[in-house]
This record gives sequence, C-alpha cells and structure tokens, in this order.
Amino acid sequence: MGAMMTVFGDAFKEPETYTGAPPSAAYLERLLGGSHLIALAATKQGVVVGGLVAYELQKFEQERTEIYIYDIAVAEAHRRQGVATALIGELKTLAGARNAYTIFVQADRADAPAIALYSKLGTRAEVLHFDIRIGSRINHT
Repeated sequence: MGAMMTVFGDAFKEPETYTGAPPSAAYLERLLGGSHLIALAATKQGVVVGGLVAYELQKFEQERTEIYIYDIAVAEAHRRQGVATALIGELKTLAGARNAYTIFVQADRADAPAIALYSKLGTRAEVLHFDIRIGSRINHT
C-alpha cells in the first residue's frame, strides 16, 4: 500500500495527501481485512507501477452492490502500456465474482487520458460533484 500511495501522490501531484501522514499498520490491516475495500497493485519486476483502490457499496433499494473506483494511477514511465486497462480488467473480474451490478468512476474534465480510457471501457454519464464541508474542513470524495 505504501508503494501504491507513492504512485498516487506522484501521479496526482499530491504527495503530501498520499504519503505525508501514512496510516498505521493496524489501520491498514483493518481496512484491507474488510470486505468493502478493493486494492489492486500493478507490478513490473517487483516494483509497483500502478494501483487501483475501489469501494464496494451496498445498495439499499435492491440487494445488490456497486463498485466505485476511488483512485487509479500509473507511474508516468509506465503509462500507455495497458496497465490501467489491466487493473480495471482485474476489477471487473472481482466485481463479477462479488455479483456487483456495475462499476463507476469519476474523471476531471481536464484529464483527457482518463476520459479516453473510461470512454473506451464504459458509458459516459454527465454528473455534478460537490464537496460538502464538515466543520472547518472539506470532505473530498
């Protein structure tokens, strides 16, 4: 997870967010030991070159789940080599095994490579995203 967080921090140009205050081993163990978090790492020669973190969301209106890709990134030197597509492919396999209804992901309008990838793999839906303050801080989702 530490290596994946480094990839995320570098890819999103937010190293402080991903590596500035790392969670404890106990916290990560609880998180990874639960059933709602899916963490996938892409490696080449034992080095993490990409990662995907998704959450399985239990729905209330029907007995089904959806998978939300929260973060996906590939180290710059390994982009355009099918790493992200392979990560999503593995997630699709896991989602099918969990009998999930769908997988969804957000993309920033300015992130043309992400939009191109997701357009190739799925159907686009235009939505608005809002960050809602919790006290004096912003909750980023």
